[in-house]
Amino acid sequence: MSAPTFEHHFRVALHDTDAAGVLFFAHLFRHAHDAYEAWMTQLGFPLDAMLRAGDLRLPLVHAEADYRRPLHHGAAVSVQITPAAVGAGSFTLHYRFRTGDGNLAATARTVHAAIDADGRRSLPAQLRQALENYPLNNG
Repeated sequence: MSAPTFEHHFRVALHDTDAAGVLFFAHLFRHAHDAYEAWMTQLGFPLDAMLRAGDLRLPLVHAEADYRRPLHHGAAVSVQITPAAVGAGSFTLHYRFRTGDGNLAATARTVHAAIDADGRRSLPAQLRQALENYPLNNG
């Protein structure tokens, strides 16, 4: 049985926008990371606790985004996260940014390496299982 899609919500703040009044391209990744942090907490792997414990690091090793429509100041946005791939030492996440009316505004992908306390690339079984509870999304 697979888990439902995770969804995180935010509103485009004035400080998020560029001179044209739309979301500055790089801020998409800040909001993706906010969604990722909330999702990891829901999965039972809060990043703040993992950083303090020092047993597992999940550095970002790749990020990309496609922008389909502008997100204006004040816009309500939902971010859906689903795994796109789960490997022995890394995982890839797919993000969909939707406007309040459900239109797709942007997509993003991030790849995270899993590095244990000894510096080895190794995704812990518990985290792998939590990720695999979601259906893979390759698009």
